[in-house]
Amino acid sequence: MITNRELYSLEHTVAAPLLEGTEYPWEALDGIGDFILALGKTLSPEEYDHPADDVWIARDAQVLPSAYIHGPCIIGHGTEVRQCAFIRGNALVGENCVVGNSTELKNVILFDGVQVPHYNYVGDSILGYKAHMGAGSITSNVKSDKTLVVIKEGRIRHETGRKKVGAMLGDCVEVGCNSVLNPGTVIGRNSSVYPLSSVRGVVPAGHIYKDKDNIVPRT
Repeated sequence: MITNRELYSLEHTVAAPLLEGTEYPWEALDGIGDFILALGKTLSPEEYDHPADDVWIARDAQVLPSAYIHGPCIIGHGTEVRQCAFIRGNALVGENCVVGNSTELKNVILFDGVQVPHYNYVGDSILGYKAHMGAGSITSNVKSDKTLVVIKEGRIRHETGRKKVGAMLGDCVEVGCNSVLNPGTVIGRNSSVYPLSSVRGVVPAGHIYKDKDNIVPRT
């Protein structure tokens, strides 16, 4: 339930070629920067501003003056980047997204329609179509003991081989306010997380995460 095909509708991202080349989403994390640089060179100057060698911003996107954008980065059509957003690089932001006030992005893919609108940290993560993170919710991407991240799917252990892995959110996932998604969290399509949650491991598609002992199907 945690492969790219099971989590995402790839027609809703320009990163589809990158994700099609991998089975699991975290396998694409190392390639985000190079993919942005290659894709950016193909973008129409009539549709995209090119304010730096490694930054492309759709002309109909709204980027407020206090936002900071470091490349490699692509900002898609109709996206809003609000006050004091901090984009640290390797950020592929889709169409009609919201990157909110004081939100920080680093090494991420945001599919079309993603909203990270208020005080979010999203690092080494992939957020599917129309995924939404409530105010103050974050992706924790490094374990406290600094060991490599392992994703546990029931009795199956997926060795990522990476020190930094954030969260993989499927399409239409809702994350409640002030929640922490621990390193290597995977949340299936159409699932939601209660506010103030600390989530780890895999949340199946179509479920509600109330706490670690109370994950129930949506009705």
